[in-house]
Amino acid sequence: MQTYYMDLHIHIGRTMHGDPVKITASNQLTLTNIVEEAAYRKGLQMIGVIDGQVPAVQSEVIQLIERGHAEELQDGGVLYGPLTLLLGSEIEVYDEHCQGPIHVLCYFPYIETMQQFTVWLSERMKNINLSSQRYYGSAIKLQQKVRELGGLFVPAHMFTPFKSLYGKGVKQSLEEVLNPELIDAVELGLSADSLMADSLSQLHGFTFLSNSDAHSISKIAREYQSVELQAPTFKELRLALQKQGGRKLLANYGMNPLLGKYHQTVCAECLSEKEYSEECPVCGSLKTVRGVADRIEELSDFVGTREGRPPYVYQIPLEYIPKLGPKTLQKLLDVFGTEMSILHDATLEELREIVPEQLAERIVMNRKGELSIEAGGGGRYGRVT
Repeated sequence: MQTYYMDLHIHIGRTMHGDPVKITASNQLTLTNIVEEAAYRKGLQMIGVIDGQVPAVQSEVIQLIERGHAEELQDGGVLYGPLTLLLGSEIEVYDEHCQGPIHVLCYFPYIETMQQFTVWLSERMKNINLSSQRYYGSAIKLQQKVRELGGLFVPAHMFTPFKSLYGKGVKQSLEEVLNPELIDAVELGLSADSLMADSLSQLHGFTFLSNSDAHSISKIAREYQSVELQAPTFKELRLALQKQGGRKLLANYGMNPLLGKYHQTVCAECLSEKEYSEECPVCGSLKTVRGVADRIEELSDFVGTREGRPPYVYQIPLEYIPKLGPKTLQKLLDVFGTEMSILHDATLEELREIVPEQLAERIVMNRKGELSIEAGGGGRYGRVT
């Protein structure tokens, strides 16, 4: 068994021909840029690109294989250098059982199965060439199709106020919309951690994923996880999510939920902190963006962490650490190779040889989750103080 670092929620901004895929994502988020950044700068071993239903994206992957730059693995996934690429799709669901729109992630082992999913989905979606589009059909039928094709089904950023399972989709239980037997894992999102999610006993049976939801190159691996597998393949990942054969998720690495831009309940007009149903003390508005923390408290029926839950390690991207600018980060990368090596392996003594002592100590404090945080909310990220 080996340990692998994995981020399963990365968007494609543009195709190789410059056509938009995720309109709100950076133009620099091309497939080639993503795999190069993830493998050689971030130091990940597995990634999920969740705009894989787009035919042009599939064509790019096939071209990489035909040119000898990548190969499709027998057990699922596409190997690019030291990195395994998994093809996924982020989809918006809003059927008759939903209180509001929700986003889900669907992953498939092979290019062929993703192509089959694209054919099926294109009959139930207005524009298959764009990311996160509305699917016209029932959530459970979508789950059934994913399972039929040998895929994985994961509700995305479960608690965010907009377009998520608990933020918009259901009143109390995921069973209002989804079949729990057809859920392979659940994604926490940037404003929640394992302890918060475990306060809902209905989630105790699921593996928790921490992913970046990257809309720009630098945001890749702002949240990720470590997994213990025999090899970085789709088949092995499935075993880890199911906790079978000794495969498992070892730890979630994510930002303190206080940094998430939807953690606090705030006024929708001026972003001042306020109670959900009360008038804003600053501007008088009654409009509110309910924070993730308050929504989870409303749904909570359990105190503590489920036994056997992997640790959730508070960690921020290196670029967020005060006084660690691009030039300093490059100096560290020149010595240690990747961001994963800096975050996990570099000792305090080794760091002191490259950067000032105070900054070296901050990097180690970040590793331990000891940096001071100011909470975010209403679409405004928190910050390190």
